[in-house]
Amino acid sequence: MNVSLVKDLSVYQLVMGVQAPPKPLSLSPATLLSLVRAQIDLLIEQQIAATLWVKLPPDKIWQSELARYQSSVGASSLIYTCQIEESRKGEGGEDKGEERLNISSSPSSPSSHYVPVHLPPDSQMRRENFLMVLSPQFCSLILAHRPLKKRKNQTSGKVNTNKNQPLLIITTVEGRVIQQVLNSIQQAIAPESSSIPASFICPTVPQGALMNQLLAKQLLRQDEINRQIITVRTKKLEQQNQELHNKEQLKDEYLKNVCQELRIPLTHMKTALSLLNSPNLKPPQRQRYLQMLNTQCDQQNSLITGFLELVQLEQNLEGTTLELVRLSDVVPGVVSTYQPVAQEKGIMLAYTVPTELPSVWCVSGKLRQIVINLLHNSLKFTPNGGQVWVRARSQGDYVQLEFRDTGIGIAENEIPKIFDRFYRVRTAATEDYGGAGLGLTIIQQLLLRCGGSVSVKSKLSEGSTFTVQLATVSNIPRAIATENEL
Repeated sequence: MNVSLVKDLSVYQLVMGVQAPPKPLSLSPATLLSLVRAQIDLLIEQQIAATLWVKLPPDKIWQSELARYQSSVGASSLIYTCQIEESRKGEGGEDKGEERLNISSSPSSPSSHYVPVHLPPDSQMRRENFLMVLSPQFCSLILAHRPLKKRKNQTSGKVNTNKNQPLLIITTVEGRVIQQVLNSIQQAIAPESSSIPASFICPTVPQGALMNQLLAKQLLRQDEINRQIITVRTKKLEQQNQELHNKEQLKDEYLKNVCQELRIPLTHMKTALSLLNSPNLKPPQRQRYLQMLNTQCDQQNSLITGFLELVQLEQNLEGTTLELVRLSDVVPGVVSTYQPVAQEKGIMLAYTVPTELPSVWCVSGKLRQIVINLLHNSLKFTPNGGQVWVRARSQGDYVQLEFRDTGIGIAENEIPKIFDRFYRVRTAATEDYGGAGLGLTIIQQLLLRCGGSVSVKSKLSEGSTFTVQLATVSNIPRAIATENEL
């Protein structure tokens, strides 16, 4: 076989090279599928025993059309399947191995009527798919060509690759066009197989009745595919609308919670102001109400600050950068800052952070905030005379940082809620621990961004252990992997 002849063979160029060639149309793969199906429908309905020359995508949806025809017509049909010999890399590194048409039937099997025609990897036909029907009653050619040129989108600046460009599709029943294509293909590849017939003469004019039926079937098939496309798009729109509706509901619930949380300190402040206006108020009572005002103002400020911080974090989370940081450079400084607070409450505060621990990934500048929030919580919920430990250790591709205390603990039914916005543990009936209920939510969001996590184990009246897991330098978080791909 003349390899260079097969290499240079292009059905698209053959068609465009005839006198007064058919006009190619820029259409979608769905339209190509409807055309192929209509052809198969006609062949089956009329029981036309034809020889088919095909090169179609390897997807099952295309192969099933050939199988449908072969099973209906049986032994009287013959199908030549053009195949690219092996996978290879094309323009832009894209894999062109998908061009290969894998027929499950073995050509050597007695019940099989598929004859493979092998093409070299660099054949021009790699960019083409076609179905050519040859029979004494009816001949046709459906050809799809993928343009080689890559076009730059002027709006987005992105280059449209071949996969998202429309196909140039030609469909014809003109005998002169099909005959020239057939003769050129036979001349190029006939030496490979003795089963390829020496000649075939296409009818000049197809039967009018067959053309009418073909047109009707093309319209039906195109309508079927259009309805399928509409159904898929409708379901997608319904899903998007439902997601938007859910987001709106979450937003409404979120704002409702914000208003309720902001109202509580205001109610307490208004009550304190009313009591301060009493003419019989004694100095100790006045001092208590002033302290109440001060506490509620701090609570209000904590809520507003935490809320703004969470909003800003959620808006900018995808744009934040990650950094490698050593726990031994952060934890000791934070612990020393809280030592006076611990001594004032009579709490034993200690830490163990080996200097040889590997660096960990975290949102830039946020590891200190995570340590501060968790250590502050441990001290706040640990009564006088208790103990708080901060410990770090390696665990595979992660470093675990534990905050363990002998505090009031958390009820089992409350543990799943503590990372929810505005949720505050309410286990102590005699003491208000304050807080905005946003600290743990912010910590969780920061850790999710850098591929880490936070979990808790707790028991009432015995204490809690919060465990932060941070990815080490050998375990690249998804956020960084995604940035590198882009």
